[in-house]
Amino acid sequence: MKPAEDPGTVTLSLISHTNVGKTTLARTLLRQDIGEVADAAHVTEVSEAHVMIEAGDGLRMMLWDTPGFGDSAQLLKRLRASGSPIGWLLSQVWDRFRDRPLWCSQQAVKNVQADADVVLYLVNATEDPAAAAYVGMEMQILEWIGKPVVVLLNQLGPPREAARDAADLARWSEALKPFTVVRESLGLDAFARCWVQEEVLLDAVGRCLPAHKQPAHAALTAAWKARNLEVFEASMQVLAGQVAAAARDQEPVPGEDWSDKLRGLVAGALGRESSPGRKRAMGALAMRLDAAIVESTNELIRLHSLEGAATSVILERLRENFAVEKPVDAGVAALLGGFATGALAGLKADLAAGGLTFGGGALVGGLLGAASAAGLAKGYNLVRGAEHPAVRWAPELLTDLVRGALLRYLAVAHFGRGRGPWQQSEAPRFWQEEIEAAVGERRARLDAALRRAREDGSDGARMLQAVLADLAQVVLARLHPVPGRAGEPGVPG
Repeated sequence: MKPAEDPGTVTLSLISHTNVGKTTLARTLLRQDIGEVADAAHVTEVSEAHVMIEAGDGLRMMLWDTPGFGDSAQLLKRLRASGSPIGWLLSQVWDRFRDRPLWCSQQAVKNVQADADVVLYLVNATEDPAAAAYVGMEMQILEWIGKPVVVLLNQLGPPREAARDAADLARWSEALKPFTVVRESLGLDAFARCWVQEEVLLDAVGRCLPAHKQPAHAALTAAWKARNLEVFEASMQVLAGQVAAAARDQEPVPGEDWSDKLRGLVAGALGRESSPGRKRAMGALAMRLDAAIVESTNELIRLHSLEGAATSVILERLRENFAVEKPVDAGVAALLGGFATGALAGLKADLAAGGLTFGGGALVGGLLGAASAAGLAKGYNLVRGAEHPAVRWAPELLTDLVRGALLRYLAVAHFGRGRGPWQQSEAPRFWQEEIEAAVGERRARLDAALRRAREDGSDGARMLQAVLADLAQVVLARLHPVPGRAGEPGVPG
C-alpha cells in the first residue's frame, strides 16, 4: 500500500532550497543526530525516512529528509518546456555526479510526489521574500505536484519577542499568498524552537490531511504531546527538588565567643566581611548549591535528549545571600544599640525567616526605630527558637533560585540539536522579564511553597513543583502565543 493510502501512517516530507537547514531541523524534531550537517550545498543527496513518533496498533508518523532543490531556474525552464512537467522530470535519468543540482532536485520531487501527505517547506526567514526568487520557482514545482504545503520559517536567530516573529511571519505569508498549495506558514527555527511550537506544527499538519488520515494523526499527536508533557513534568520535578533542597540546607558555624558575636553583628550591620567561621560555613553551603545547580541542569539536558554538560555556576555576592540562624545575644544587641544606632538602623533582618540577612532580606529599620535592640533579640529568638548557630540561604535568594531554574529550563527546552552539544548561554532579556512578571503575579503562592519546602521536604517539594509548573506554563504561553488562543498556556493547567 502506498504511504498516501495507508490510514495508519502520516508522512511528512521536509524540503527546501539547498543549504537552508533541513537536516538541522530534522535532527531537532527527531531528537537524534541523523544525516550530515554542513554549511555547503547538497549535503543531503538522497531522501531518508525516519520515524518521528509511534502509537498503538502500528500507527506512525514518518519524516523524510530530502535533498534540497538545486538550480531552480534551470529546472523550472525545462519543466515549462514539457507538456507534463512532473511526469517528464520523473522519467529523466540525471547524472548524479555530472549534474548534481538537477539530480538532487529530482530526488526531492520523487519523494514528495510518491510519499508525502504534507510537505514541510523551509525558508530562510532572514531573506527578503521578494529577493528570494528561487522560492517562487520551487513553489511552482510544488503546485504541479499538488500536495499541501506548510511553510516553516527557519534561521530566525536567537529567541526574541513574539511580535518580531509575527512580523516576519506576516511578511512571508503575504509573499506566499499566490500559491494555493500553501496552507499555513509557521515560525520554527531549527536552533531555537520549543516543543510548544512543535505541537502547533502538528496541529497545522492535521488540518492538511484527508479524512482517512485524521484518526491516526489524532492518536500520533496525542502521543507526541504526552511525551513532551512527561519531559516537562520531569523537568519541573528536578528543578523543584533542587530548590527545595536549597531551602532546607544549612551549615553549622563553629563556636564563637562574645567578641566574635559582636564582630559578626557589626560586620553584618555595616556590610563588611563575616567571621572566619561564618565565611567557611557560607563557602560550604555555596559549594553544595553550585553542585546541585550543575547536577539539575545536566538532568534537564538528559531529559531533553541532548548532549553536553552544564557549566559550573560561579556564585557571586555570597555574603548578600546568606541568612544566619543564631540566637542573638540580647546583651550584645543592647550594647550595639547604645553606641551604633545609625548602624542598627541599616541592619537587614527577616524575622519571618528567623535570621539576620546580609543584603537579601526585608529592611526593618522602622521596626528597630520603635523597639530596642534587646527587644529585637527577643523577637528573633521567639520566631526561631534557635540554639545553635548555623547559616542557610536567605528567602530572597530562594526566589532568585526559582527565577534561575525557570531560565535554565527555557534555555534547555529551546535548544535545537543542530547546535551540537548543549552549552550554557546568556538568556534573552525578555525571557527574564516574562519570568519576573509571572513570579510577581504568583508571589504569594511561591512564598508559601518556599516556606513549606523549608519546613517539610517532600510536601514542600510537591507544592513547589506545582508552582514551578504553573509559572513555566504562563511564561511559555506568553513567549509562544497561539493565534486565536491568546494567553492560553502551551501545556495543560
